[in-house]
This record gives sequence, structure tokens and C-alpha cells, in this order.
Amino acid sequence: MQELIPQVVKKILPAVVSITISKNLPVYEQQPSSFFGFDNFFDVPKTRKKVKVGGGSGFIVDSSGLILTNRHVIADPKAEYIVILDNEKQYRAQILASDPLNDIAILAIKAKNLPTLTLGNSFDLNLGQTIIAVGNVLGTFRNTVSVGVVSGLSREIMGGDMITGQPIKMRRLIQTDAAINPGNSGGPLINLAGEVVGINTAVVFLAENVGFALPINPAKRDLEHIQKYGKIKTPFLGVRYIPITKALSEKYNLAVKQGALLVPMGLEKPLVANGPAAKAGLQEQDIILEAGKEKITLKNSLEEILQKFEVGDEVELKILRRKKKITLKAKLGEKS
Repeated sequence: MQELIPQVVKKILPAVVSITISKNLPVYEQQPSSFFGFDNFFDVPKTRKKVKVGGGSGFIVDSSGLILTNRHVIADPKAEYIVILDNEKQYRAQILASDPLNDIAILAIKAKNLPTLTLGNSFDLNLGQTIIAVGNVLGTFRNTVSVGVVSGLSREIMGGDMITGQPIKMRRLIQTDAAINPGNSGGPLINLAGEVVGINTAVVFLAENVGFALPINPAKRDLEHIQKYGKIKTPFLGVRYIPITKALSEKYNLAVKQGALLVPMGLEKPLVANGPAAKAGLQEQDIILEAGKEKITLKNSLEEILQKFEVGDEVELKILRRKKKITLKAKLGEKS
């Protein structure tokens, strides 16, 4: 195995890229002033200058210049993103699409005949399996390689959405003891067959050898959508709900301990007007127990189940309405 790892690294490195993040920021200079006989200085903006403010990683998945990375790497709409290839060539990146639910982004650069990485199957991962993480550590140390094992599967952690500032729960993550540091985000997690099985995404501070990667399968689907439709098409049911917990069930004397309870969110009604759910006959206070014959639980949310379907698919919904179970069918729309 020790001889195999350098071979895999040599094979994949040409398709791993670094992403630099720059912004035009004001440059200040001090101007003297006199106030009550005292000499003072104050800063005034003199000009603006392009300044590097961060960095991340990515990898090429199509020879025409398509690149996968994390959404949070390209979160600032006012920033400029430059992709640096293994051969030092630089390209300005265009953001084609982003998937907030899975923290995935797809970029494009104007290039041809680029080396690519093969996307594997994250469902095939096993605990203890050897994996390789590659990335632009600290935005400075390009193509840093670390080796470790799959320490855990289907992990959940809380993170923050850099665009909205809201806390988000990241699910179904791959835990690894391979070193993942700031700047590694968006880089590939590789198996010994040289296939991408995850996208490096997070590290737990104040902990050693605890890093996380997104499974590659949702990214494969997003990529297929971009290549087929030119955008990511997200299925849309048109409901607002709160997940039922044991405490919620006991507090409101609900008949079940899991599911999705359709209730208003502030001034917003639980059913989007003329949305798929409303057309299918769902009502306020309904509890969706199953979607597509999968039970809705805290670890298997309605949103995650719907990701397995395509826009236009008909989904069977098992509903609890006033202690009576009924079955409805909804044709999924497209989330705008």
C-alpha cells in the first residue's frame, strides 16, 4: 500500500486546482489635521487595490474546464475567483451553479483538454478504508497531500452559512483523520483507486485528526444537471414544516413521534399557493409521515428524501390528518 499511495497522488495532482479569492478594497493613507492646537492624523481612502482575502481548493471533472468545489469557498458575490492549475496557469472562474443544501459549487474556466478526476461512489466507502486528501492548505501551500482512513460515515455537524449567516446542519458527512485544514475546502478526498469519493469541507477546531468531507454522490447529480440542463434542477414540493421530535410530540400531544408537521412560518402559510403539495390536496396541520415510501425522521428529513427524485416525478406521500392516515400523490415542481 505504501508504494501505491505515491502512484495515486502522481496520477491525481494534475487535476487538482487552487482557488484564490480577491477583492477590491480601499487603501488608506494618513492625513494631518490640527484641532484645538493639537496635531492629529486621520485615515482617508486614497484608492482601491485588489487584495487576496482567502483561498480554497477544487478539482477538474470535465476536460472543457468544469470544476467542483464547496459553495462556501465562492460565497462572496463581490469577490473575484482565480483558478490556478498544477502547471501554474491561471484562469478567472465563472460560477455556473451552487447547491446550498449540499455545499457544492460548480465553476467553469475557459480552457481545453484538461486532466480530469474520476468520480467514484461514496456509498461504497467502509470504515477504516484508506483515503487521501489533497488541497491548498491555508490558501498558501498548494497540492498538500495527507493520508488517513475513513473514521466515520453519515456524520452530522453544525456549520454556518457564509451567505445568510444562518446556522446550518451538514448531514451524511464522511469523517476522516486525514489532515484537513482551512484552504483544503473544495479539494478531493480520494480512494486508492484514484477516484473522488468526497469533497473536503470542514475541520473541527480544538480537536485533532477530526475532519469532514461531503460525499461525492450529490455532486455527481449536480454535475449531470449542469451538463444536461445548464443548471441544477432542485425538486420542489411547496411545503413549510417543522420536524417532529419526541419533546414536540409530547408537548402538543401529537399522535406520532416523527414526521413533518405542516405549520405556518411567521407570516408564511405552510403550503405554497398553487404548489405541488397544495394541488395534491395537503392541508395545514397535516403530518407527512413518509415520502416515496421512506419514513421521515430527524436523520432522514423530507428535504433529503426529495433530493432522490427529479423535477416532474410523482411522489407518494403518506399523511396523518386528524389521526387518520391517507395517501396522496404530488408531482414535484422545480425550485426557483
